[in-house]
Amino acid sequence: MQGLEISRKFYEEYGAPMLRAQFPELEGKLAAALTGSGSECYGYDDAVSADHDFDPGFCLFLPGEDAVDRQTAFRLERAYAKLPREYAGYARPVMQPVGGSRRGVMRISEFFTDRVGAPDGRLSMELWLRIPLYALAEATNGEVFFDGAGLLTGIREYLSEMPEDVRRKRLAGQLLLMAQSGQYNYRRCLAHGEEAAAQLAVGEFVRASMTAVFLLNRRYMPYYKWSFRAMRALPCLPVPAETMEYLLTTPNDRETAETKYELIEDAASSVIEELRSQSLTEAICGDLEKHAYSVNDSVCGAEIRNLHILSTV
Repeated sequence: MQGLEISRKFYEEYGAPMLRAQFPELEGKLAAALTGSGSECYGYDDAVSADHDFDPGFCLFLPGEDAVDRQTAFRLERAYAKLPREYAGYARPVMQPVGGSRRGVMRISEFFTDRVGAPDGRLSMELWLRIPLYALAEATNGEVFFDGAGLLTGIREYLSEMPEDVRRKRLAGQLLLMAQSGQYNYRRCLAHGEEAAAQLAVGEFVRASMTAVFLLNRRYMPYYKWSFRAMRALPCLPVPAETMEYLLTTPNDRETAETKYELIEDAASSVIEELRSQSLTEAICGDLEKHAYSVNDSVCGAEIRNLHILSTV
């Protein structure tokens, strides 16, 4: 079993009965879930993942102190700590009095403040524009096992929908980086004899391309070490993950470099085709830079549109 399933079963077998028996008055106030940091919250964990920060615990989310006071929260934490110390072959760590950083009892406001900088998850336009995408992924990943009040679920649903102007602004910046690093600077770096710089250009192109693909799918790209895994599961994949892997893992000798540049242009063409299918660009050419500015021009709000095109990068 993977971590998400282990956590769900542990909650169903021990967590839910504990709550029903000892805290029936909290049934309409609590939420239980596995979400946040860790590969298991994405379903990406494997045998290697269990070497650290991996346990069968779950998160118990509390509303504010006006609904659940500190004393009740402390009693709930103690009850959580008394749940079986081992489950499915995995030991649970000793919890601190105020709960662990990833599992245990926590306030909804603290969780979302840590992830997105807003206790109720309601982001200002400034936050929407500058918050890292992996933070939004952590705030909305995993699974909710129970949500009596619907508060946790409501915040997650709100955060899952990036405002369209923000998506377009972020996308425009990534498209410009793709143009500069891949279509322009890769070959120039090689012409200058700067092979290491050329590979840095490839890395920039890959990162920007992957981010653009996630934005085209209206999904949040997770932390970089899980980005390829997540990319392969996207429904719309104008740029195959295998292409990105090839660009990153191959040398820059003359023959291979030419193949890599052709793949860069193919990737650019595929992204442009998807931009057109989503009516995001009015440019008619193969130059991603022109499409970047066209996407930026499509932003409805003048305040966001007039920000520097790379302001979200």
